Amino acid sequence: MDKKYDAKALAAFATGLFEAAGLDEAKAGTIGPLLVEADLMGHTTHGLQLCAPYLKALDDGTMEKEGGPQVLSDRGAVVTWDGRRLPGVWLTARAVDLGVERAKLYGTASIAIRRSHHIACLAVFLERATRAGCMVQIASSDPAVSSVAPYGGTEPLFTPDPIAVGIPTGGDPILIDTSASITTNGLTGRLHGEGKKLPGAWVQNAEGAASDDPAVLFTDPPGTILPIGGKEYGHKGYGLALMIEALTQGLPGHGRADPAEGWGAGVYVQVMDPTAFTGEAAFTRQIDHIVERCRANKPVAGGPPVRLPGQSAIAKRAASSSGGVALYPGIIDALAPWAEKYGLVPPVPISAS
Repeated sequence: MDKKYDAKALAAFATGLFEAAGLDEAKAGTIGPLLVEADLMGHTTHGLQLCAPYLKALDDGTMEKEGGPQVLSDRGAVVTWDGRRLPGVWLTARAVDLGVERAKLYGTASIAIRRSHHIACLAVFLERATRAGCMVQIASSDPAVSSVAPYGGTEPLFTPDPIAVGIPTGGDPILIDTSASITTNGLTGRLHGEGKKLPGAWVQNAEGAASDDPAVLFTDPPGTILPIGGKEYGHKGYGLALMIEALTQGLPGHGRADPAEGWGAGVYVQVMDPTAFTGEAAFTRQIDHIVERCRANKPVAGGPPVRLPGQSAIAKRAASSSGGVALYPGIIDALAPWAEKYGLVPPVPISAS
């Protein structure tokens, strides 16, 4: 990861590609910058790496280009959309913005989306709410994909089922981005393609033996990604997966019980306005106290100071915004054919680290 690119140039390039592929200015202008935001924050498997697959989906018609979501239900504080296979990044950004607007009215707001296309990195949506002083949670699953077995099983059933939470504070927000599984499809796929191993025994083969080799996921029958807690305590990740699938498939009413429609997502967004509870000052007092207690906590001998979730991502974003984004090798190369197809010029590196 030695080549660095100007973040604004990357965002403009991605936006231009999506516009050339048929998306309107609002959709393209949302998706391009948010993919780059993921790379800025260090989430390299869920940033611009997804641009080429998204362009392919637009090209072959598996991602819808025109119009907006169908409103299935709107009861003020609770909204359900049929995403109609529209770009998931755009749908999720709209859902968070609507959640903030409604939470300011009702105190809390929940938006469930079925039949969304893939939504990329959950962390990049969180500050849309925390900047407005709201707490937000976002969850996602893909009912058409299975790569994680239920605890004690060996057959794929769930996706990694990510969940993210944004918590406003008196300073930088807390940005939690985790999942019900130990690792993701994006990372295992990347490492398998590069012939590399995982940092730990995060997967299991088809017989249920734990492994650090992502190749076990690509056998016939396939192995599976382990839930959080691994072989010993995977019941914790299993329970979390069930909750996330209920939020993202049960509430919007579309999921694994329906015919698979291809790569996509079920999405759940909930926004909470602290002013509707005991007030912003009381909320901030409690959260800032916890933050300070965490930071003051004595670290492991020889280890770094305790940090808050999102602290590293925010620091990376600041450094990359000023010094350039270090893209993972191969991302620009994967976009070169699309740039040629649409008559666009890829950005050139501004430096090499």
